[in-house]
Amino acid sequence: MPGGAYSALSGMQSRLESLDRIAVDLANISTAGYKTERTTRFAAERDFSSMLESAVDVTSGGTTTSWQKGTIANTGRNLDAAIDGDGFFAVQTPHGIRYTRSGNFTRRPDGVLSTVDGDPVLDVQNRPIKLGTGALAIEADGTIRAGEAPVGKIQLWKVNENDLIREGGAQFRLPPGVKPTASDAVLVPNALEQANVSMVDRMAMLTEVTRSFEALQKGISVLMNDLDGRAISELGKR
Repeated sequence: MPGGAYSALSGMQSRLESLDRIAVDLANISTAGYKTERTTRFAAERDFSSMLESAVDVTSGGTTTSWQKGTIANTGRNLDAAIDGDGFFAVQTPHGIRYTRSGNFTRRPDGVLSTVDGDPVLDVQNRPIKLGTGALAIEADGTIRAGEAPVGKIQLWKVNENDLIREGGAQFRLPPGVKPTASDAVLVPNALEQANVSMVDRMAMLTEVTRSFEALQKGISVLMNDLDGRAISELGKR
């Protein structure tokens, strides 16, 4: 197989990985606090030769989480809270403490403040927050009130974002031994941080990557047909 075909195959593989990433982003467009992962960006190519030159380069790039803040949108819901600044909520999952910026909370039947998946939201001592009866409200410092009485306080944690390991959606974990510190971020009550990726951007990238893949696929076909033709021609002379 000629070197150009290997280059094209490498480029096709990297674009397949990008398509998988785009699919995950599209599935999480409506996930509060979701952070996209960025891969190598592809510039529009005018001819196949220039595309081959870039095809190998893109395979060396990995993916990194984009920590760009999403838009904070008002929801009017009393148990929604968005983080204004650098910080994460801590939640208790069956696999340990996890960190998220998704603040669309709910009250479980047992009265515990939890995520939509049922994982308890934790206070400064990493304890679940038990909600009282009455109308609930979350304040900017994390204090939760049931009527006029405070019933708990959501703790925000600051972590080195490079240490976080994605577990899916908007949830992350820290490596063993790495500890968070208290964050000075504040909460925006009755609001949610939107995903930091837009439908328009992802659809445009989907079109770009698909066209790039098709061009590389066509190039391989041309190269292999040319190789077969030359082989038949040379063998016919012997």
